Amino acid sequence: MWKRMMAMLAATVAIVAGLGFVKVKQIQTMIAQGAAYQPPPEAVTTIVAAEERWPSTLNAIGTVAAVRGVTVSADLPGVVDRIAFESGQAVHEGDVLAVLDTRQERAQLAAAEAQRDLSRVNYDRIQGLLDERVVSRAEFDQATASERQARARVGEIGAAIERKTVRAPFSGTLGLRRVNLGQYLSAGDALVTLQSLNPIYVDFGVPQQAMSEVRAGRVVRITADDRAGVVVEGRITAIDSIVDASTRNVQAQATVANADGRLRPGMFVQAEVIVGASSAVISLPASAISYAPYGNSVFVVSDVKDQNGKTYRGVRQQFVKLGPARGDQIAVVSGLKPGEEVVTSGVFKLRNGAAVLVNNKIRPGNNPAPKPENS
Repeated sequence: MWKRMMAMLAATVAIVAGLGFVKVKQIQTMIAQGAAYQPPPEAVTTIVAAEERWPSTLNAIGTVAAVRGVTVSADLPGVVDRIAFESGQAVHEGDVLAVLDTRQERAQLAAAEAQRDLSRVNYDRIQGLLDERVVSRAEFDQATASERQARARVGEIGAAIERKTVRAPFSGTLGLRRVNLGQYLSAGDALVTLQSLNPIYVDFGVPQQAMSEVRAGRVVRITADDRAGVVVEGRITAIDSIVDASTRNVQAQATVANADGRLRPGMFVQAEVIVGASSAVISLPASAISYAPYGNSVFVVSDVKDQNGKTYRGVRQQFVKLGPARGDQIAVVSGLKPGEEVVTSGVFKLRNGAAVLVNNKIRPGNNPAPKPENS
């Protein structure tokens, strides 16, 4: 009985030891396989870095303003008798826009002219009598004053009639009509806006740190959201004499040609001021940059060796210093050499030494002046 129990115990120990040995071997094999595991390469797009010459610029947000712009108003009260313009019409200086009813003033003018003529006749008669010393000098002075007063009254009523004819103060483009025929207008009531659109102003703010680089005569490039890819050039013509205490910006004003009238007062535009000579930079698509608080970087594709000395196509992370942006592009000032192959999409899933598979059938945008479909 004792021998049988010892034999069973020895058999059990042998079985457990055998199972443990097999399991240890399996675990060792799994560890070895895990250590030798190489993740599949990540699909990316790339671009070969090339050096370009970019001008030194300063970007700002601008607002379009008319060189001359007014709200044309009624000078005197009255009823609108005639409207001589249409909304959005181009007019020249002096063109009649509207005429107010002047029947009462014309009747007053007729009476004033009759009084003027009578005063003139009396003046001529008294002057003749004065020469014959029939009337006194005081009577002659009274007749002279009456004649002058009558002439002044005629001029006053004539001026009132003329002021009831509303004319364009300068050449430009009209806005929307705000009056109707037969409407009564008080003095100062608006008829229509008038804007001179060619040339046109663009006002933008410049940080006080850049004031030394911005001066009258500098070239300014203007782009608007509704005209993607269309660049209009102008020049700085005025700089404000004070710095805004709330923003620490100084206002600059550029004059821009606007022959097609596409730039309208109040529009939001982007202003790019050329502040110096061009410099050599490496331009990359903005999607190639990996932004991080500790520094911006790109991933450069090159031949990488694994721990076994085997070579594969992988990436290395390269920290770079960035410059200004232009459309889809961003300038790399330092940290990258021309000719290096840089990952342009998929950077968020890469790490230093990761294997990659380059597929450039579809690349991200790399246009300095893109034209989005929804613009």
